[in-house]
Amino acid sequence: MKQSITLEKVSKFMGFGFLTTLKDLFTGKLEKEDFINFLRKVVVPIASILLFLGLWQLGAESLYNREANYKIETALADQGPEAAEAMKACIASGDVSCQPNTLPSPGQVWDSYQSLLRDHKIIRADKEAFIEKTAALNEKRIAAGKDPITYTGRPSFIDQIVMSLKTVFAGFLLALFIAIPIGILIGLSPTLKSAFNWFIQIFKPVSPVVWYLLVFMIVKTILIDSTEDSSFIISFISVGFCSMWATLVNTAMGVASVDKDYINVAKVLKLGPVQKVFKVILPSSLPLIFTGLKITLSVAWMVLIAIELLAQSPGLGLFVWEEFQNGANDSNSKIIVAMFVIGIIGFLLDRIMLTIQNWVSFNKSEAI
Repeated sequence: MKQSITLEKVSKFMGFGFLTTLKDLFTGKLEKEDFINFLRKVVVPIASILLFLGLWQLGAESLYNREANYKIETALADQGPEAAEAMKACIASGDVSCQPNTLPSPGQVWDSYQSLLRDHKIIRADKEAFIEKTAALNEKRIAAGKDPITYTGRPSFIDQIVMSLKTVFAGFLLALFIAIPIGILIGLSPTLKSAFNWFIQIFKPVSPVVWYLLVFMIVKTILIDSTEDSSFIISFISVGFCSMWATLVNTAMGVASVDKDYINVAKVLKLGPVQKVFKVILPSSLPLIFTGLKITLSVAWMVLIAIELLAQSPGLGLFVWEEFQNGANDSNSKIIVAMFVIGIIGFLLDRIMLTIQNWVSFNKSEAI
């Protein structure tokens, strides 16, 4: 019997149940228990964020004062009272040449975030101007069979975020295409499971740095005659190898744990091996496979930063390393901005996978 989908069901499925709670709160229809849940799920997280920002501000001020006092005391000990007073005045004036380089405050991080956005707009305008200026020349070069002139300016912070997302999704797809077929074969065959088990147990805990070095050795040799930059290829293959293990293991477990009655029904219906996999085994294994895919995507995003740093591939990992090496007065603030961006994107990627999993389960369990 078909069931209608109510607004409450849709909002709950999409994660917007709090909108209904807010409506009930302002119309006076909210029950006491629901009100307590509202406080716990909305008010308490907001209060904890404000507390976090307050503690961060206090900690940043404490570290700033500690380093400032150290600079003044060092100037006093090495050069005398006049130098100490000059250092104190320099720090008070806000001169970047003498400012303590320590944990930035929330305000400084916000300023750096806005600075990075302004920098992105400038770089984008320069790139558009370059493309417009070279359009006619590139048409002639292409007509003559020559390569077009490409923009080689430095990437902006947003460009590096986009590059990191491309790398992580390329690595994720590689992990998916390797892990799921092998996982299905291992789950269907106890013999193959025994053959692959040692391989999985040995290589699953290998560090991303080691995987990067292995991939670097292989790709560098394969592309030895190529003039193309191989850093992206090395990065996404390393990410895929590092992150595929959760999907492989969960797929094998899901396939091996399929109800034997389903397998017997497939035999009765005389389904071929491919039909049995796609019509019986995979649908029954989806929950565990999606759990593995969620873990794989999370691991891929975590290891990406280290691998981009090693491969010198444009992305957030290289951005963080360059800012650390730069040592400018606002470098620490930009690193903190990157840290928040990395965390937020990782959270969103996890939510996307969870939404897809819920959507698949929703379609299977709800009749419209």
